[in-house]
Amino acid sequence: MYKNQIKAKIENLRKEINYHDHSYHVLDSPEISDYKYDTLVKELMDLEEKHPELITPDSPTQRVGGKPETKFPQVAHTVPLLSLDNSYNENDLLDFDKRIKKEVGETVEYVVEYKIDGLSVALKYENGSFVRGTTRGDGTVGEDITSNLRTIKSIPLRLQEETSIEVRGEAYIPKKKFAELNRRQEENEDTVFANPRNAAAGSLRQLDPKIAASRPLDISIFSILAISGAAIDRHSYALEYLKKLGFKTSNYEVCKDIGEVIELCNKWQEKRYDLPFEIDGLVIKVNDLSKREILGTRAKSPRWAIAFKFPAEEKETLVKGVIVQIGRTGAVTPTAILEPVTVAGSVVSRATLHNQDFIDMKDIRIGDTVVIHKAGDVIPEVVRVIKEKRNGEEQKYVLPSECPECKEKTVRLDGEVALRCINIACPAQLRRGIIHFVSRNAMNIDGLGEALVTMLLDKGFIKDPGDIYYLKDRREELVDLERMGEKSVENLLDAIERSKKNDLGRLVNALGIKLVGSKAATLVADTFGSMDKLIEASEEEITAIDEIGPKMAKSMVAFFNDEKNLKVIEKIKESGVNMESKKKSKTNVNLKLEGMTFVLTGTLPNYSRNEAKEIIESLGGKVTGSVSKKTTYVLAGENPGSKIDKANELGVNVITEEEFQDLTR
Repeated sequence: MYKNQIKAKIENLRKEINYHDHSYHVLDSPEISDYKYDTLVKELMDLEEKHPELITPDSPTQRVGGKPETKFPQVAHTVPLLSLDNSYNENDLLDFDKRIKKEVGETVEYVVEYKIDGLSVALKYENGSFVRGTTRGDGTVGEDITSNLRTIKSIPLRLQEETSIEVRGEAYIPKKKFAELNRRQEENEDTVFANPRNAAAGSLRQLDPKIAASRPLDISIFSILAISGAAIDRHSYALEYLKKLGFKTSNYEVCKDIGEVIELCNKWQEKRYDLPFEIDGLVIKVNDLSKREILGTRAKSPRWAIAFKFPAEEKETLVKGVIVQIGRTGAVTPTAILEPVTVAGSVVSRATLHNQDFIDMKDIRIGDTVVIHKAGDVIPEVVRVIKEKRNGEEQKYVLPSECPECKEKTVRLDGEVALRCINIACPAQLRRGIIHFVSRNAMNIDGLGEALVTMLLDKGFIKDPGDIYYLKDRREELVDLERMGEKSVENLLDAIERSKKNDLGRLVNALGIKLVGSKAATLVADTFGSMDKLIEASEEEITAIDEIGPKMAKSMVAFFNDEKNLKVIEKIKESGVNMESKKKSKTNVNLKLEGMTFVLTGTLPNYSRNEAKEIIESLGGKVTGSVSKKTTYVLAGENPGSKIDKANELGVNVITEEEFQDLTR
């Protein structure tokens, strides 16, 4: 290829990748499979590696890079990042409206937006390229966290227009992803985050951008701080222009008067728990920018805007007792049993107490009246003890000195907060490890739930994860188990057989290596290509992979150096479980479903929805949730829904599972 052709190819790849980043991370409407996306990125990376002089800062490959910072440089804001005055009730809003009308007249239109609870940041673009991102700081001076902000895929590195603009937004972590992040933290025995705001702020203030890249950060842009060459006279128009440039913005509503504003505040006070992110209120802004000029600002806040703060959803309840669970790595985790109470839309009867330090710090006792809330509206947590309600009968709680499962002594290792059972033969650790092995994000063996795993262990049918793949030899004994029967056993054995075809990344995740989650498992599996090569890898080779740190690499090497673990892996291998990364060989696969769009409806006898989706995407197809004229096939299982009617109405082909199997062979 000539230099001009290479440059054109690189620019086209960047445009295509940016388009798909925007579709996925901003519009939440992916148009290609993960494999196809990864292929585009790999092609761009290969070209840039061969022609480093053509790499630009706004290339999608440059989101994560560079060495960790030693500290963040201070940056003076060109436009102050003001804070907001707060209001808490209807009277506060009416007073705000009176002050506005006194200055600008009786007709005032307001824009109402979500007050997302995260970290406020400013993003600067020159000629359409992202050049700098800073924290709010004190409003006048912030910290340059550009490297970390570049890792957020909903932040465009290049805008749809070559404009110079500075915008302000809120970086946050969605509620479900926050819950997943904390589950991972607990699994890896790291400190859990108190709430999504702390998690987002902590992630963006990491000196190593690879850590920020591993966190599920998102952003919502809510205002233009400065812009060249665009005349905008309404805040609502500004929000629409931001969308046009490629920014992610949250929903907003224009209200013709303060009465409509109050109605919205009352509505969202009840409905806030339905949102996928945490809000602590709403923001009310004068829409007309010329009226904002008249109103001006105070020292630290604008006169033309106010925040309506929701009351915190906290409830009192009683600590009835404490139970402990032994995790798959031996960590002893205490859980408070509570008098059931409704918080943030659901009934809460338990709350994690994390460890002994947490219990002692908050002085939580059995019999205490406590205040609880849901961190991120998701995870029940004890906020504080109401000590004035104590009657003297409350009992202090100390974690057990011996494991409740195996009766061996529990210990607290140097440098750890967790109490731990270090007996490697502890049945609780084995049980939790196997439950993880068969879980949806690991080997995904449908029908092998916690109760059945416990029964199989108790009966001696399995002693390690490898034994699962030899249960077919005990078919008759399985049929005789309580609540099993011929059909249940057949479904279980079929699910076990299907799991043998999983990609290597799922198996590595299923092994339950300390500190290694599903993302890291996939990374190492795709990098080394096979289990044999991964077992032989050194710490240096593993840490050479982006996003894999030295602690994780050390943990993997230690795991694969353990003879007991290698015997289990060999047993799994001999049963016929796939030991290679499919991603390594996908370049030779005929993507026979490329360009086709599928909709799934009903229950498929031989596949879960996720399995059918993975097959379609591995062959280049796409799965969407609704039927349209662009749909190629509707795959219908048992008890299909209204999607069949829609398909018939539009003349879309409806296929059975058998026809699907013929199509994908």
